[in-house]
Amino acid sequence: MSTPSAALPVPAGRAAAADALPGERIAEGPGSPAFSPLYRQIKALMTRSLQAGEWRPGEAIPSEMDLAARFKVSQGTVRKAVDELATDNLLVRRQGKGTFVATHAEQKIQYRFLRLAPDQPSGERAQRRFLDCRRQRAPADVARLLGLKAGDAAVQVRRVLSFQGQPVIYDDIWLPGKPFKGLTAERLAAYGGPLYAMFEAEFGVSMIRAEEKIRAVAADALAAEVLGVAAGSPLLSVERLSLTYGDRPVELRRGLYRTEAHHYRNELS
Repeated sequence: MSTPSAALPVPAGRAAAADALPGERIAEGPGSPAFSPLYRQIKALMTRSLQAGEWRPGEAIPSEMDLAARFKVSQGTVRKAVDELATDNLLVRRQGKGTFVATHAEQKIQYRFLRLAPDQPSGERAQRRFLDCRRQRAPADVARLLGLKAGDAAVQVRRVLSFQGQPVIYDDIWLPGKPFKGLTAERLAAYGGPLYAMFEAEFGVSMIRAEEKIRAVAADALAAEVLGVAAGSPLLSVERLSLTYGDRPVELRRGLYRTEAHHYRNELS
């Protein structure tokens, strides 16, 4: 699917040269016309191509020169759009090789949604164990958060992540049933890479951004058994809603974290 290469839209009856601010064009939208920097409009068009699957995760996108010719803008405008997409972790620049569509299989990106870090870094990767994978009707609260209708199918995945043999994270994951048709415990266990990389490669679903809610809770009987702690022990509860292009929710993850030797780390800017 290709993106039109014609000049960017201008509302009928208005002249771009007369009405646009320097370096800007008028973009169509509901209500009154809005002014948008030209590079932001190019960013939107490129995002549309990413969403349509024109450029797949891990693939190189066209050069800035080719994109400038396609959209009939300067290379500088394209570069600013690419810079923002790279900042948003949708694209990855590789020195001397070009710009590629970001993938959760990429080393620097694959754990960007996992904010739990060890107090004493060891460099060891987490060991995972899947407890369950079942297809069922989504509970009302899950359906609401995932934008599903009452009674729609959902996939529930439960897993434990351990570090140095110690269980640290208990995840209860809910996925909309339709895009994840065919997901089974066997497929999960057989895939060696990160979970989000599997979603990209085998189901065509890219996790673009996430929203989280964090609170302190006491371990109930199930969490205590799974994580190997006493009932009532303090845990960190992290509820994450992951979204794909168009801010469409595609995963609800409710995690319980042990923090005796780990902490939740975030960078603010």
